[in-house]
Amino acid sequence: MVETLEEPKYQLIRNFDDFEIRLYSEVIQARVSREIGQNFTPSSNFRILAGYIFGNNKSNEKIAMTSPVEMWDTENTMNMAFTMPSKHSFMNLPEPNDPKVKIDKVPERLVAVKRFSGFYGSSKVSKIARKLNKSLLERNLESEGSYILAVYDPPTKLPFFRRNEILIPIKEIDYSEEIGSEGLL
Repeated sequence: MVETLEEPKYQLIRNFDDFEIRLYSEVIQARVSREIGQNFTPSSNFRILAGYIFGNNKSNEKIAMTSPVEMWDTENTMNMAFTMPSKHSFMNLPEPNDPKVKIDKVPERLVAVKRFSGFYGSSKVSKIARKLNKSLLERNLESEGSYILAVYDPPTKLPFFRRNEILIPIKEIDYSEEIGSEGLL
């Protein structure tokens, strides 16, 4: 039997033909940020975060895995985050043993989301992110930051069954424009 992992809660604001707009609830994430160019790979960051949830923390407490794993780059850093299970609060999470692991609250966020399957190589991800940015511009929606890659499945899953998403934070939209005769879309 396949285990179902907890995913962050969101409200679907609008469903376009080629992407969705979602409003994600506030979450707590364990994050690792490493300088680009230090010969670190996403798997290095993954091992550090996995160590934290598998008990490499001050309480030796195991924390349930959630989905997705989020990855993004900034100008100088390669970042990865695991969302903590909703049963945990900021105050009751164990302190990490590894100083590279930071626990952060991520406030409610409005994002444009494009789903895709298969592998998530950098050129494929960049191409999908560019297309999503183009779709946002065509609809007069303004992005607010760079894209985030959300990976839902382990590498052992067959590529055509894998669920991946590109998330691009967007600036507020007028929700009243999204409410039709059937209520919030």
